[in-house]
Order: sequence, then C-alpha cells, then structure tokens
Amino acid sequence: MKGIKASLLPAALMGTMVIGSGLATTAFAQDPYTVGVEASFPPWAYVEGGEFKGIAIDAMEAIAEEVGIEIEFQDMPFPSLIPALAAEKIDILATGLTVTEERSENIDFTIPWWETNDVVLVPEDSDLNVFTAVCCGARIGVQGGSSQQAWMEENVVNSSDIDVELAKYDNYVTAVDDMAIGRISSVIVDDTSAQEYINAGKPVKMAGKIFIRAPLALAVSKNDPQEILGDLNQGILAIYESGEWGEIVDEYIPGVTVPAIPGHMPDFVDTYQKPVAGLPELGN
Repeated sequence: MKGIKASLLPAALMGTMVIGSGLATTAFAQDPYTVGVEASFPPWAYVEGGEFKGIAIDAMEAIAEEVGIEIEFQDMPFPSLIPALAAEKIDILATGLTVTEERSENIDFTIPWWETNDVVLVPEDSDLNVFTAVCCGARIGVQGGSSQQAWMEENVVNSSDIDVELAKYDNYVTAVDDMAIGRISSVIVDDTSAQEYINAGKPVKMAGKIFIRAPLALAVSKNDPQEILGDLNQGILAIYESGEWGEIVDEYIPGVTVPAIPGHMPDFVDTYQKPVAGLPELGN
C-alpha cells in the first residue's frame, strides 16, 4: 500500500528530518502504489515469460512515468479486485473494468479510457446465433462478479422464463477452454477480449454482439484516500494526446479503432461531475 506521497512533502523535508534539537539526514523512499490486476484477461492484462503484459499494464506504466509515481502490480482473481480496492488493500485497479452504478457506490472511477460492447462467443463449428446461444437450456459462461454476469442476471435470468444456467468462472480463459470441450454452450465477454481469443487461434467465433456501450476506466478506493485520482486522470489524457495510448492499443489489437478519451461517462458516476479531479474543465 502507498504510504506518504513524497512528491507532496515540502522540499526542505525531502532530504532531512528534524529530531529534537539535532538534524538527521534521512532519505524518503517513495512507496509504490499497489495496482491490482487480473493477469488472465488478455489483451488487458496477462503474464508471459514471467512478466506482466497487456494494454492495462503498459498504459499504467506509461501513466506512472508521465505523472512521476512508482507502481507495482499485484495479480488477483477478478472477484477479489473490487473488494480489495474498497477495503484499501490495493491502491489502483487497472484492468478491463466496466463502469457500473453498483460499482460506483463502492469505488471511484477515473475518466473513461475505453468503450466496449459484449459479445456472445460460441464454438467455431456451432450453428447457434446470438439468440439461441443464450436461451433454451443453454449453459452460459460468465466471469464471477463481472458486468456480463450482472447483465445476464438482470435481463435474462431474473426477468424472464427463459431456461438458461450461468456457469461462473474466475477468468474467461478457463471459460473459453471449457466451451471448447463442450462443458458450456457459450461465453459472454467484452468484444475486445473476444477478438483477442480469436486472434490467438482459440476455436471460437462471435455469434453476435450485445450493444451496451459500456465505458471502461481505472479505479481507486472510495473518496480517493491516496489522493491519486487527479494524477491518474491527467496521465490518461496525456498518453492519449501524445499518441502513446494508441501505440499501446495497436500493439495488442492491431488495426482497432481507438475511442476518443475521455469517452462518455454515465451521470451516476460522481467523480465525473464538474470539476473532475485533475481536469476541472471536464465533467457532466
């Protein structure tokens, strides 16, 4: 966890501390911010050759360099990330995190840096379409605690007589692998990740999209106890305007159209009401 933010200390105190009537020289080491990621969620975050890689990883490193902070990554299962951030066990959440009203009650979001729709994935030899893949006795894979799970429960499972079963997974890689061997009939995932699985040669195809236009963002603990939200907002906008963000995205998803930053943010997100931390000219 992040302790004292060295950059906020008066310059006179950065190298010295007054103890009693004497003067002792002490180096203030900047403790790194702990960035929680789910490292099994390509192209946003994953591990390859023992190193963290992905859009969120490279972007966080670029943002940290831009605003002059130190970070360290901590891999956690997705269902653990938001509770850990809410309890201040990590400082920043950086993955393909969808902005939802329920989440905004427990954590605070940065400006949006992506927009996504959901995709229904099916085996590449399947004749299911976007409708039949999520009805009629289908067993559908979702990630536990995800916005896809919430959407399915609200719009299908709990609001209709459609006979479906949700299979909840810690990560989507396992869900896609289970679908390939017939344990589930379809998987609902964001379109960015879906394209990554197809590009990686997984035996899957898109049956269709669920158009929800959901913004993605970084997140911090509620009320920003580390006072880092403004720095993150400035860093996100800076790497977008410099073109670095586009280069990062293109490395992992070649040819994709990069949404403008900042994107649309729902009115229920209180951190996007004027003035926005670090970017007071923005906001609903």
